Amino acid sequence: MVGPYRGLFKGPGVKGFVLAGFVGRMPMSMLGIGVVLLIEGVTDSFAVAGAVAGACNVAFAVAAPMSARLTDRFGQSRVIVPFATLNALALAALMLSAGLGLPDWTLYVSALLVGATSLSLGSMVRARWSHAHSGSAKLHTAFAFESVIDEVIFVTGPALVTVLATAVNPFAGLVVALVCMFTGSLALALQRRTQPPIQPVRTGGGGSPILIPGIALLSCVYLGLGAVFGSVDLITVAFATEHGAKGMSGFLLAAFAGGSMVSGLWFGSRHWQISLRGRFVRSLGVFVVGLLPIMFIGSVPVMAAGLFLAGLAISPTLITGFSLTERLVPSSLLTEGMAWISTAIGLGVALGAWAGGQLTELYGPSNAYAFSLGAAVFAVVVGLAGSGFLRLPEAPSPAKS
Repeated sequence: MVGPYRGLFKGPGVKGFVLAGFVGRMPMSMLGIGVVLLIEGVTDSFAVAGAVAGACNVAFAVAAPMSARLTDRFGQSRVIVPFATLNALALAALMLSAGLGLPDWTLYVSALLVGATSLSLGSMVRARWSHAHSGSAKLHTAFAFESVIDEVIFVTGPALVTVLATAVNPFAGLVVALVCMFTGSLALALQRRTQPPIQPVRTGGGGSPILIPGIALLSCVYLGLGAVFGSVDLITVAFATEHGAKGMSGFLLAAFAGGSMVSGLWFGSRHWQISLRGRFVRSLGVFVVGLLPIMFIGSVPVMAAGLFLAGLAISPTLITGFSLTERLVPSSLLTEGMAWISTAIGLGVALGAWAGGQLTELYGPSNAYAFSLGAAVFAVVVGLAGSGFLRLPEAPSPAKS
């Protein structure tokens, strides 16, 4: 499986932007559970914790396409520095509000600022890969590698932030997330050689990518998937707490991401004969089937195994989605197009975190997992119903060239 990935890193500057992107994206797996652990510890309410985490994700979902459009227009380096600085200040304000016991509204305002100033570094890194390997079979492998990197982050991040928050200090996890975001973002901004050049917008081509039917469809599907991710994150913390193993919550979430990491390595190493559209729809179906068992599990070790199996379909779905986006969106709007996928996921995560918190307090964590399953079913239904919008031009897919 590893063989196809070896040739990706031979280009000048590739290792540098991959490493910077990895460090800068660590907070995407640490922030949600870190906020939940901190706010629940301060307020003793999963509902409030889920709502604060949800506010952060809503703000990110609204702001990410705008910051991505600025990136396409002015270049990555000129956008990253001011946004990363403001994001660090906003996250510090959130921790300060929680530590001083300020009114709940200060938590929500701070969370909104954190989300609004968060950059979609994953979209920026993928745009660099697309610039380096556009039209090449290596692009499929590069997108697979990035999905694997995302899952490595989601394997290590929750476990790290949980250990830091429960064994060191409730604030320690978010402090580490802040440092990773700031240093990784600035390191990426300094690497101007590999950033995509600013593309002139063609006449009549300056509209938002969300107006492209295929991108709108993908965004709706990823809204549902984001709701799965957000609800599973919060409900799993509650599940571990209910079973007297709150410190294991990060490791349970790591198992969920671990399944995706393993499948991503395998998926990206293959050259597929099935179309991108076919791979996308099949991956969605497998995801629903994988989520079914977790509603009936009552043991922490068994839940780890169940979440690992449920995560196996995540990477294939993300890889094909980003590949479809790269084919559907003009190069002058590529970062924004990919940011809309991240936006949809972020909005779904916000919805899932809020719904998961409410349903957990009303019905208990095991029953609340029914929402996660329902969100996955929604994604499949939308993906199947609108799959015709994902038909690509006659040009061969990078995966088959």
